[in-house]
Amino acid sequence: MAITPQDTQREFAQAFNAGDIESLMALYARDATLVPQPGQEARGQAAIRDALQAFLQLKGHIDLQPTSVVQSGDTALMRSHWRLAGTGPDGKPVTLEADSAEVAQRQADGRWVYVIDSPYGGA
Repeated sequence: MAITPQDTQREFAQAFNAGDIESLMALYARDATLVPQPGQEARGQAAIRDALQAFLQLKGHIDLQPTSVVQSGDTALMRSHWRLAGTGPDGKPVTLEADSAEVAQRQADGRWVYVIDSPYGGA
């Protein structure tokens, strides 16, 4: 369970690298928004699950390096640099890399979840 905003980033990388979609989904609020590609939004659990499964199909390894966290009460703005190395549908190596921006909120049970996850930093 993510008990600090930074835990969401650490747990995301662990779950992604394990290919664990259920643990990934536990890190998102019910009405969260994920930006899987610049200009494209996945809103809500079903759309986020589909978007994350597309990334998991790369069967890659993500390296996520947090760069900043600004917290105000139960809301946190986080930034990180990430790099994903995997294999495309054609069998060729794929590398994705960007600077992200995420907003997380503390829930009533004390855990932190993403409400906005923009892997490409709002692009």
